[in-house]
Amino acid sequence: MTEQTIYDIIVAGGGPAGSTAATLLAQYGLKVLLIERDQHPRFHIGESMMPRSEPVMERLGINWGDGNLVKNGAEFIDEKTGKRTYFPLQGKYRTYQIERSVFDERLFNNALRHGVVARQREKVLAVDCTAEKVSVATDSATYQGRYFIDATGRSALLGKKHKSINKLTNLGKFALYKHYHLAPSPTVEQLFATGNIEILLTDTGWIWCIPLINKRLSVGLVVQKQPPDDLKGDALFEHYLKASPRMTELLANAQIWGDLRVEADFSYFNDKRYGQRFACCGDAAGFLDPVFSSGFFFATKTAEFIADQVYRGFTEGRETDPLLHAESDELYQTGFQTMYLMIERFYCSNLVHNLFFESDREARIKNEITAILAGDLWMADNNFQKGLLQGRNNRPLTNT
Repeated sequence: MTEQTIYDIIVAGGGPAGSTAATLLAQYGLKVLLIERDQHPRFHIGESMMPRSEPVMERLGINWGDGNLVKNGAEFIDEKTGKRTYFPLQGKYRTYQIERSVFDERLFNNALRHGVVARQREKVLAVDCTAEKVSVATDSATYQGRYFIDATGRSALLGKKHKSINKLTNLGKFALYKHYHLAPSPTVEQLFATGNIEILLTDTGWIWCIPLINKRLSVGLVVQKQPPDDLKGDALFEHYLKASPRMTELLANAQIWGDLRVEADFSYFNDKRYGQRFACCGDAAGFLDPVFSSGFFFATKTAEFIADQVYRGFTEGRETDPLLHAESDELYQTGFQTMYLMIERFYCSNLVHNLFFESDREARIKNEITAILAGDLWMADNNFQKGLLQGRNNRPLTNT
């Protein structure tokens, strides 16, 4: 069948990026169609949030503290040397550890409350953006619109169509992870009282430890270096958890919630993030290794950039301009490059040992690192960030 309604905006992908873009555009009074291939709620990893996501949540009308665990900060730990450092993240803006399946559904339903028309269990098969219109074909219908936003996550619909996906090397290769329900103990109570994310260094990469409500714990092993050849899957995961005194103590008598999950092909950027009548946001524009918890933040922030710019383009009569997003994309590149270079140095320049563990000696450096970990990526006076952006491996994410 063919859908006769002509929409102002068609958004593919009902995750945080798509729901955010759709909601903001509906708030502007535009007619928005949101297409999601799955059905909410659906599982998604990435529970640890950055404080600078809060202003976007406020624009959406979301109280993101409701039902979520306060995240006071991030702690980096090397159990072999006993070194550790803590970055406080509760300041002007608050942040939380969230259960993504629940929260993503809240964002999606919030879009519906703002008047967005939504389709679930419908897969976008083809997109055609011409000077006159946008045509979107799914496995159920064909739709027409004035603008298309690709928020399809790591499926990267337009990136694959344009063959513009470029992998970022030397970062994490894959992650293995599980959820647990923890047994009561003083150690567990202390962790949940702080709500901190803990990053435990290993000889192959790192382990994340994220507390959630109701004494649930998200635990993941990110592998960057070659692990022992005889260890695969569950055996590899359990080997590194058992080698960690911290994880052994926390997981004593814990119940496993679900089988081991795997995420691979972590990091990439999309060379062609915008063009005539289209733009990509969230993971469809680029995805980074999760060590600094930037995924959800970039999803919602890039959606905000794009939604605001699309609305300006409509009001200024520039909706066909292929360079409509050039200005906001410069802001995106600044943020993405900053996080990429931080992560690259985490893996390749021993950033945690050489700088993080020494940062308590210099308040300015400590504050500047904390600002980046909080998602404050567009400060004018962050000298640490300036050093990152002027340093090595800073290649432009060109929009071809």
